[in-house]
Amino acid sequence: MDATGASAKCRSLQATTEGYPFGEGALVFKVGGKIFAILADGSISLKCEPGLAIALREEFPAVTAGYHLSKRHWNTVQLDGSIPDEVVSEWIEDSYDLAVSWLTRAQRAALGSPGSNLRS
Repeated sequence: MDATGASAKCRSLQATTEGYPFGEGALVFKVGGKIFAILADGSISLKCEPGLAIALREEFPAVTAGYHLSKRHWNTVQLDGSIPDEVVSEWIEDSYDLAVSWLTRAQRAALGSPGSNLRS
């Protein structure tokens, strides 16, 4: 997956907003005001469960600890084609779901669903 595919996947998720709060070089995707993806310099940073984050770093050379982010909760994935598109897509969805899970019940309801699975 390249940056175009990653941004299209992020945009396809329900109630996603995007912007450049950190400057021109970093496109940030949010749901309910919570960041779930940062696209910059041919990579995407995604939220991840801490135990899984470490396992993915060990399994895939293109996955490193989150760049300028919490190393425990974020991974940065180089979009160099070494990881299958379906896998990166699944990681984006997982990051989105983690961001939604941190929203209040009222915020989730305002997004259109009381649960965390808001994908369109």
